[in-house]
Amino acid sequence: MTGETIVARAGVGAGASPWRILSGHRVRVGAIALLAAVAYAVLGLVRLGTFRATSFDLVILDQAVRNYASLRPPHVPVLGMFHGRGMDYLQLADHFSPVYALLAPLYWIHDGPASLIVAQAVLFAAAIPFLWRFTRRVLGVVPAYLVSVAYALSWPIAQAAAFDAHEVMFVPLLTAIMIERYHAGRVRAAFLAMLVLLLVKEDMGLMVIGAGLCLIVIGDRLRGLITVTFGLGTVLLVRGLLVSAFGGDPKDFWAYGHLGPDVPGAILAMLRDPVAAVLLPFGEEAKVDTLFLLVWPTLLLCLLSPLSLMALPHVLERMLSDRAQWWQSDFQYSAFTVIILFCAGVDGLARLLRRIRRPDDASLKLAWSAAALAIAITLVPRFALDQLYHPAFYREPKAAAAAEAVAKVPAGVTVEAANSLGPALTGKATVLLWTGQSHGSPWVVADVARVEFPFGSPADQLAKVAELRLRGYVTVFERDGYVVLRRG
Repeated sequence: MTGETIVARAGVGAGASPWRILSGHRVRVGAIALLAAVAYAVLGLVRLGTFRATSFDLVILDQAVRNYASLRPPHVPVLGMFHGRGMDYLQLADHFSPVYALLAPLYWIHDGPASLIVAQAVLFAAAIPFLWRFTRRVLGVVPAYLVSVAYALSWPIAQAAAFDAHEVMFVPLLTAIMIERYHAGRVRAAFLAMLVLLLVKEDMGLMVIGAGLCLIVIGDRLRGLITVTFGLGTVLLVRGLLVSAFGGDPKDFWAYGHLGPDVPGAILAMLRDPVAAVLLPFGEEAKVDTLFLLVWPTLLLCLLSPLSLMALPHVLERMLSDRAQWWQSDFQYSAFTVIILFCAGVDGLARLLRRIRRPDDASLKLAWSAAALAIAITLVPRFALDQLYHPAFYREPKAAAAAEAVAKVPAGVTVEAANSLGPALTGKATVLLWTGQSHGSPWVVADVARVEFPFGSPADQLAKVAELRLRGYVTVFERDGYVVLRRG
């Protein structure tokens, strides 16, 4: 796009400097991204500081990155002992996420889970400039700002930022780069981002397959076929070989037992009853709710764009499964596809305007982007960003007792900690999850006042504490439901 075109779209006189216009946009877009990153970081750091973060999954990621930072294999004892696979269980055997190694330098600056929360916030916000550039190119400058703010306030990003830190932190940025760079004709940069995406998680090959299908539909058939083949080969390689080679079990995440014992069996089951297969993603209220919430922020226009094909395999992976948490809108899973659907909404509007022969109708472009922002704002009170303007979010009545409890544990030991206490201990101790099965650790930090994963009730937790005392553990601290035990 030329400088004159940018000036015209910005509504600035022809005598203005294009460089000055571009610099002004950089500052404003950067400010939006900065404010978004601060909001996401505050959301996560307050949860960490008030003992609302969890060992599953923040301690898992912390242990992996800490080992990478020390130039060691990414062992995750908290997960290995939970699965009964030992202290030297590799994170790569659980989810194939070697991209976590990129976070290791952060631990040379600040060794602790707070670094992961801040990194996640920055990465989520870093997708905004690419979304802005794509939208500006398709719809114009003002819609680009409105859509960027809508993404910044979007519920999938809010939910992901409020639930510890996960590999999804890399996906909005990488998918935004893929879409924007390809649209700008920078195919090499787009495919480089795609290669990095495959290092995020074992199922990202499905998203690459979707990207290939999109390329085929828009007419870039050769690249599309290559991309589909490459994505499929990556899925088979990672799930069929690499996960097992690192000590994992590919069946750990097989969530389709209702369809069959394996992929061929599931495919055959769906072919035998295609009507049931088509209805399965809509068979539960939670599924329908999540699906609607995914497409509604674009006023359903994302469904008019081939870009939605990029998100389709991941969405089907969730909705065809038998794991209820994958269907929900409460966790991080929707953040995998949010940027794709926003870009698809932008493209869908442009396609609709061309179909009705009004491709340059600025008023319709402005109306849609304003509506997208309005929808994002109306959804804020339903999701995690709503907490930021409630004073109660920043207070936790039991925080002082929790801090005193974790302070009783000396550095360098192994400790079995309640799920909400592990993140506060992982910087100084080897944390295992406190469960109904004791691992004989020298220290245990329990919470018997509220339900802690994986227990079913506080009564079960009280019973476990009583059992540990009978086995010779001595109470070192007890207050507000927190109990610190040391093995005698």
